[in-house]
Amino acid sequence: MGMFKQFKDLKATVHEAPAMIANAQQLGANAQAMAAAQQAAMQQAAAAPVAAAGPDFEPIAGVSLALYVDISKSLATVNYDQARAPEMAAAKGVDGASWAAAVDGWNVRIKANPAVAKQFNSLYTGR
Repeated sequence: MGMFKQFKDLKATVHEAPAMIANAQQLGANAQAMAAAQQAAMQQAAAAPVAAAGPDFEPIAGVSLALYVDISKSLATVNYDQARAPEMAAAKGVDGASWAAAVDGWNVRIKANPAVAKQFNSLYTGR
């Protein structure tokens, strides 16, 4: 390839550079807008209420998820002393055996089902 051909190609590249830079900037802006839209959609999905339905939301030993949360929250009044949990449950009308079964069962469901965990968190935090 001759030297004049190389200069001609270089001149063409320099001439096209502003358009290529503008195109790259536009692509970057589009990528940022898409990322922001995806993040907003994820936040909205996370904030959406969970439908508390299905077998994983059925009460365990007569203790509904709402009651389990209520008793769990009441442990704050005794500095989260787990030894006093049956006492706190009894104050809400739940006997010790039922409370033990509910604790075991709800913990399994919360770990296994993200919808149950989300509903627990929603009830616990009041959001």
